[in-house]
Amino acid sequence: MFKKDKIVGAALLGYGGIAQGWHKDRIREVDGIELVGVYDIKPERMSAAQADGLNTYSSRAAMLADENVDLVIVATPNHVHKELVIDALNSGKNVICEKPVALSSEDLEDMIAAAKKNDRLFTVHQNRRWDQDYLILKEIIKNNSLGRIFNIESRVQGSHGNPGDWRNHKQFGGGMVFDWGVHMLDQALMLMEDSKLLSVYATLTYITTDDCDDGFRATLTFDNDINFYVEVTTSNFIELPRWYMLGLNGSAVITDWDNHGKIVKVTDWENREAVPVQAGAGLTKTMAPRRDDTIAEEPLPYVPRHWNAYYENLVAYFNGKEDIAVTHDQLRRSTKLIEAIFESARTNEVVKFN
Repeated sequence: MFKKDKIVGAALLGYGGIAQGWHKDRIREVDGIELVGVYDIKPERMSAAQADGLNTYSSRAAMLADENVDLVIVATPNHVHKELVIDALNSGKNVICEKPVALSSEDLEDMIAAAKKNDRLFTVHQNRRWDQDYLILKEIIKNNSLGRIFNIESRVQGSHGNPGDWRNHKQFGGGMVFDWGVHMLDQALMLMEDSKLLSVYATLTYITTDDCDDGFRATLTFDNDINFYVEVTTSNFIELPRWYMLGLNGSAVITDWDNHGKIVKVTDWENREAVPVQAGAGLTKTMAPRRDDTIAEEPLPYVPRHWNAYYENLVAYFNGKEDIAVTHDQLRRSTKLIEAIFESARTNEVVKFN
């Protein structure tokens, strides 16, 4: 903890897309934290930092030796997270690591042990806990708008295959499970924070690359009788909804990141009479839509966007006002889920989850 109202001095270790296009701007917009410097092994990224008006260090050691640096933000390729995090912690710095925090539970435990040994904060940048679409779905669940929930589907879909950089190589921690999957699985686990995950079944795709997955599909079964389906595709040219949720009394859909969608609920459970409709070569009552006088459509609830909340929580933590949002136990759970997904895909079997 710092003295009350002390400005947190932050340094970026790595100045690629997420650091330059996100961390830099969030830090500049939040009171109580300032960006004091940048180090990247690539000269062109150092030049980009200087062009952005930032102080740069001659080496990682120089950054870690700077007494003005209280917090190091590790924003590098995935395979070096462990080394860099532990080095920064052993240098007496607090650390935020980009996701995925680690490529195995063993690596994560080594990082947590280093944080405890040095009595420093170690957390992970799970910023999509503050995405509007996720928060809207969370609000619907909180309000019990649909009654008992039994199915949730979460998707992101692209059509360009895996990125062409290090994310396209297994040795660097590439692949969509470690890329978008980390965000979506974290959202799923946070929505089901008070429920026990019982089992996982997953498949991976290798449509555009043989080296690492370019997509996956996973079904998570929880002890509250909710099935949670998570899908990431990178060769998809017709998009399905970002979120689709089914409850006993209605359904909700969020189609995209602009939060288009709706809620449809039953208003008259007693009136079950269905008018048959033509279904291909026959008629059906079973799949006929409900009559308009037995359902009602509602707009999605409004939840304000607040992209700076992650760093605001960090500053509040250092000032003793809030607990840190992303905890070690949450990271343990999500890392073990990722391992279960890889194991299920490898064996083509349901994996029991502890």
